[in-house]
Amino acid sequence: MASSFSANAKAELCRNIPQRQCCAMAECFGILLFCNSFGADGIRIITESREFAQRLPRLFRKALGVAFDVQPDPESAGKQVFQITDPEKLHRIMDAYGFDPAGTLSLHINLAMIEDDCCKISFLRGAFLAGGSVTDPGKGYHLELTTVHQSVSREAYALMQEVLSFYPKTAVRGGGQVLYLKQSDQISDCLAYIGASVASMGIIEARLEKELNNKVNRRCNCDEANTSKVVEAAQEQLGAIRVLRERGLVEQLPAKLLQAVSARESHPEASLTELAALMEPPITKPAMNHRLKKLVQLAQEVGK
Repeated sequence: MASSFSANAKAELCRNIPQRQCCAMAECFGILLFCNSFGADGIRIITESREFAQRLPRLFRKALGVAFDVQPDPESAGKQVFQITDPEKLHRIMDAYGFDPAGTLSLHINLAMIEDDCCKISFLRGAFLAGGSVTDPGKGYHLELTTVHQSVSREAYALMQEVLSFYPKTAVRGGGQVLYLKQSDQISDCLAYIGASVASMGIIEARLEKELNNKVNRRCNCDEANTSKVVEAAQEQLGAIRVLRERGLVEQLPAKLLQAVSARESHPEASLTELAALMEPPITKPAMNHRLKKLVQLAQEVGK
């Protein structure tokens, strides 16, 4: 089964584990705040990305020194579930991010954890890996991040505006808080920022291909319209010539108009430019148009 564009983007992001401890912490923070469940009673992360599933255990060991209590078989397919339920591990994680598991837990983005630019990148990368998706640009433009925490969504909105210089749109879906982008340039910028440069280029290439196809279609439609006009004009001119022949008036026409009659009858599909080149001597396109209009005008006069 072919991988989706979103799956390929996540696979690209999973190629390297952050080298700096602060970045590993920031990425885990993004994962926790945008995963399926993160609270004093447990952590639950569900993913269909094989690469993300392989990355999670190493990342959590590096950043937090903890192992998952439940994790899937590395060879398993479909949705893969990771869980931490051990109270001591949960307390250590909560404490690491400045939360008090004993009090009323209202999750938010602890800005002290993402002060450096590298940590902001890591945080948003973790958020995308755990709660993000991006549509195949061949079908449309849509990137989103989903969290169940309202405060986190609001603060992530401000963070994206700060680092990317544009505002995502917001929505509520099934109890989740959704931040999303619909413009191709914003999506490509976001993917490039978090480290998915290949996926970012895929967005740009798809947009350029669509723009090129649109230009070609417009040109074809324009050419088709122009061709239709040429055919309609030629039919009108040939009809006028028939009227003049039926009335025995063609032989009485001036030499210039006789040339025009001969050229049009011999080349019924020719354009004005092509007919003008057949005159002796060759004339301009406007001059040729004038001669043919004169024939149509004479036919209309005798037909009254």
